Formats: sequence, C-alpha cells, structure tokens
Amino acid sequence: MILENISRSFRTWLKYGTELLAAKGIRDAESDAWILMEYSANIDRTFYSMHAREPMDLADSKQYYDLLLKRAARIPVQYLTHEAWFYGSCFYVNPSVLIPRQDTETLVERAELLCSPGMHVLDLCTGSGCILLSLLKNHSMTGIGADISEEALEVAEKNRGLLGLRKSQVSWICSDLFDDIGGNFDMITANPPYIAAAEIAHLDPEVRDHEPVLALDGADDGLHYEFLIAERARMHLNEGAWLLLEIGHDQGEVMKEELTRLGYSETEIVRDLGGNDRVAIGRMT
Repeated sequence: MILENISRSFRTWLKYGTELLAAKGIRDAESDAWILMEYSANIDRTFYSMHAREPMDLADSKQYYDLLLKRAARIPVQYLTHEAWFYGSCFYVNPSVLIPRQDTETLVERAELLCSPGMHVLDLCTGSGCILLSLLKNHSMTGIGADISEEALEVAEKNRGLLGLRKSQVSWICSDLFDDIGGNFDMITANPPYIAAAEIAHLDPEVRDHEPVLALDGADDGLHYEFLIAERARMHLNEGAWLLLEIGHDQGEVMKEELTRLGYSETEIVRDLGGNDRVAIGRMT
C-alpha cells in the first residue's frame, strides 16, 4: 500500500496493518494493529463493527500508517500510544521508563496483603510509579517514590495526576537507591534492574533497543542491586516492616538465602502466574 491509496476502509487498513506487522515478525501483530488503529482513529470495537466498511479519515490514516511503520521497526506499542495497563489502571509511559508488566503485579498483590492504614512506603527504582501508585490508590497510606532518573520521576508525577492521587499522599526524590533517602518506612518495595549484563544483548529488540538499559542491567549476575537494596534497606525499615523485591525467574533460592543471612525474618519467595520466582519478601526484626 502506498500513500496515494491511503483512503481505505477501517477493515482494509486493519488487514494491512496486521499483515505488515506479521511480516516483520511481530508476535502480537493482530492485537498491535488494532491497538494502533484504536489510538489513531479514537474508536472502539463497537464503532469498528458498525463502520468497518467506511473510509478511515485521511489524517487518521496517515497517523496509523506512520505508527505501523514505527511498530514494524520494533518500537514497543506502549511507547507509541503512551499507554500501559497495570493492575487495573492505565499508566502514561515513554522511553524514560520501563513498561509496566503483568509479572510486577505479583509484587503489588502480595504487598496489598501486608498494607494497613497509615503506613509510610518507599518505592525504589520507581520508574513510572506503577507499584507505589497502585498501592496508594487502594490504601490510606503515604509514600515516596525514588529513582535516579529525573525524567522517570516526571512520568511518575504525571501518573499520580492521572490516577487522581493527592500530592500530599506521595512525593518523588531523585536518588541513587538510598543515597538521598532519609527516615524510616513501614514497607520498602523495589523493581530494580535484575538482568545479568551478558543477557541484555539477547533480549527482544523491543526491550533491548528501546527500554532504558538503566532499568534492566543488573550487572554481572543480575543480583548486584538486589543484594545492595536488601542490605541497605535494614537502615530504613521500622521494626516489623517489610521489604518486597521483584527478582528474576531463577533468583529465588539465592535471594531467600541472602535475606536470611542479613537477618530478615518470615522470608518468602512468591511465584508469578507462570510459576516463576518473582518476589522476594523479608521482615525487619
């Protein structure tokens, strides 16, 4: 299809988009083609079912075509629409932050079981703020989100507004882990970089080439930041407070041993829906 023939129906465009993305090796070609059409033309499935044979607006067609080419170049669809759904809420995302994933919902689900009114929570490596904001949305608590990236914190603050949370509930601090963090907390959560450096080159192009390496690279064995956070968190946890860390699929055993060695009690490894190790938990004694 060339731009001279851009005035085509919704159905024709969707078929073209699906075939283009499939030819470029996009696994979810049909789904992504629809998401980009929904975004470009501001329509839903009901509208499409009623108007599929009608011509797509020219400006919308041009935008759709442009987005298809970008997706074909392996730019993640979430960065193209600036939307990522996580734990029942739609979050704004851009290339400054890691795209929220369903695996991370395991951490939020487990943390919710430990939440109580009045708790003060610290979320390290907060990125889009999806973990902290999801917790604060459902519980009468306050929190601090920390990240080394100022650009990531701008995204997190935007998401605070989108989720309707008050500024008094959450604040953001630019900090390299605990470097600029003061005070103690009733819970510390984190989704730090935990992919071994040598594995970065083998990730899908969407992740390797477009998501922030700073949020992925866990140094030699992927455990550098996990161990560092677990050790330093003890200086910032109230007695009886909880630490919850997202971990790699094969890091559960070693992380549980490390938390026990550091003196945490009630240590636990929680698995995600796929049966993989996903969250390491320990309690301050």
